[in-house]
Amino acid sequence: MRFFVGAVAVALLAGCSSPSDLLSSEPAVTVSSAKSPKAFALCVFPQWQEHSSSATMTETAHGYRLVNGFAQQTDDVLEISQTKAGSIAKLYQRVAWSQLGRSGIRDSLQQCR
Repeated sequence: MRFFVGAVAVALLAGCSSPSDLLSSEPAVTVSSAKSPKAFALCVFPQWQEHSSSATMTETAHGYRLVNGFAQQTDDVLEISQTKAGSIAKLYQRVAWSQLGRSGIRDSLQQCR
């Protein structure tokens, strides 16, 4: 019984992640766009909201950040930064290999380039 309780506790802790946790890893996808960070974010964000009503978009010092997740688990973070030619967007995902039901998030990046 102790083993079971310990295993459940470890599994619950492993599922918790914050935006900063995701940003400390390599991006799953990186795309460049001729659009400004604001234009790119406004193009992508409706599809993120369609995926999850808890998705948020905030302005940062260098562009925009979109965050998708719930409770204490962040699933996706999109960092959009200004470049000389437009913007660069980096998508960080908690479980990049598990795209079941999340392909629209990646597709939105390609559609809005």
